[in-house]
Amino acid sequence: MLVDGDRVVCTPGGANGTLAALDRRTGKILWRSKGVEDVAQYSSPLVVTHDGQRQYVQLVTKRLFGVKAETGELIWQTDFPGRTAVIPTPIHQDGLVYVTAGYNAGSRQFKLGGAEPAMTHESNKMVNHHGGVILVDGKLYGHSDRGGWTCQDWKTGESLWQDRSLGKGACTYVAGHLVCIEEQKGTVVLIEASPAGWKEKGRFTLSPQTEKRKPQGKVWVHPVVLDGRLYLRDQELIHCYDVKG
Repeated sequence: MLVDGDRVVCTPGGANGTLAALDRRTGKILWRSKGVEDVAQYSSPLVVTHDGQRQYVQLVTKRLFGVKAETGELIWQTDFPGRTAVIPTPIHQDGLVYVTAGYNAGSRQFKLGGAEPAMTHESNKMVNHHGGVILVDGKLYGHSDRGGWTCQDWKTGESLWQDRSLGKGACTYVAGHLVCIEEQKGTVVLIEASPAGWKEKGRFTLSPQTEKRKPQGKVWVHPVVLDGRLYLRDQELIHCYDVKG
C-alpha cells in the first residue's frame, strides 16, 4: 500500500484492475488500473516521476509495470520470471527500476522509456525472498536465498560480497549502517553499509518473543528507526530501543 497525497494506492488485483487508487479521506474508488488484471502479490507500489510524468510502479508475478498516477492508464510493462510469491518492493533511481524476488527469480534492472523498458542487467546472485533490498550510495544490500546477505552493484548487478553470518531476514538503513533482523531466532545485527564486506558492530536477540506464533511463522516484520528509536515487532509484541548514541 502507498499513501500519495490525497490518494491511497493499493493492489487488490483481479479483472477490475490490479491497482486501485482511493480517496484518502472518503475511501471512494478514484480509478482501477486499465489494461492490467494480474492477481495481487505482496509487493507495495512505488511512486516514480520520470520525464515529467508521475506514475505508480508495481511488481506482480509475471510482470513489472507503470501506470499514470492520475488515471491508472498503463504506460509501460515488461516480463518478470516470478513464481509462487513476489514480495520485495521495486527500487527506482535516475530512470532505472530494480526488482528482485525469491523462488529463483533473481534480480533485474530496467531503464524506463517507451512501452517496454530495456533490461540493463539481470543476476541470480540476489534472490530476495522477503525482507527487502536497500539502495545506499550505489550499492544494494539484502538477503539472498543464494549466498546469504549480499552486496550488489546498482549499475552492473555484480555481486561484491556475500556472507552467511546471519540467517534470512529483513533490514533497514540508518546513519551509514544496516539493522538486520533474522527471521528464525530474532537475532538483530548492526553492520556497516559497506561494499568492502560484512563489518559487524554488534548483535543481540529479541526478547521476549511471542508465544502466539504459528509453527510455520517467523519474525517477518521489518525493523524501523525513527527519531533515535529502533522499533521491532514480533506478532503482538512491540519493542522499542534507544539508539541515539
